Amino acid sequence: MLIGEHLTKDFGGLRAVDDVSFEVRQGEIVGLIGPNGAGKTTIFNIISGFYHPTKGSVFFKGQRIDGLRPHQVCKMGLSRTFQIVQTFASFTAFDTILLAALNRLPMSAARKRAREVLEIIGVASKADELVGNLTLPHQKALEIGKALACGPEIVLLDEMMAGLTPVEAEASMDMIRRLREDGITFFVVEHVMHIVMNLCERIIVINFGRKLAEGTPKEVSSNKAVIEAYLGEEIPVA
Repeated sequence: MLIGEHLTKDFGGLRAVDDVSFEVRQGEIVGLIGPNGAGKTTIFNIISGFYHPTKGSVFFKGQRIDGLRPHQVCKMGLSRTFQIVQTFASFTAFDTILLAALNRLPMSAARKRAREVLEIIGVASKADELVGNLTLPHQKALEIGKALACGPEIVLLDEMMAGLTPVEAEASMDMIRRLREDGITFFVVEHVMHIVMNLCERIIVINFGRKLAEGTPKEVSSNKAVIEAYLGEEIPVA
């Protein structure tokens, strides 16, 4: 469904991503992990059209998308979230989701979709509240909601669990699993290892811009090179 081939990204003399290849198959929840500065968000920015790769290619549903602009990638069915929530503090929760839905739908359909998404993410009771007044968990939920409102087939989640309590994170994981059952594929960047290990079926590890390992959570958590470079210790997998 989503394929990266030999992706490389240079910023002047700095090589942030170095010959990374990957595949995310339809219906999967795939994790992308590595130390801070490893190149994870840079890879997401390349996939979603915010950066063009220095070398390499990205294919989505068989069509090459590197070189497209972000709104073009989104209209094809690939949406994303951001590490830092991207909100308009003076918008209501409903208007925030409505604006995202208008990317693909006319007004009447977009309004209907916005109400549906607010129910899905558990923020329907806050529909008329200003986003700037909402708690971090609700703002994080809206970040996912904006991605869902665009009608995606695959969503790139960039550290959506950061700052959440264990209970809030567990609720978010349950929502992601339900959405996967409804046909949405997920590519997940996350630093909270027990979340990655228990949410993702397959994990890709990068370090210093290069792929270090790939496998099931059990395989990755017991990989000596991964432990040395990133984990520090073997992570229990439920």
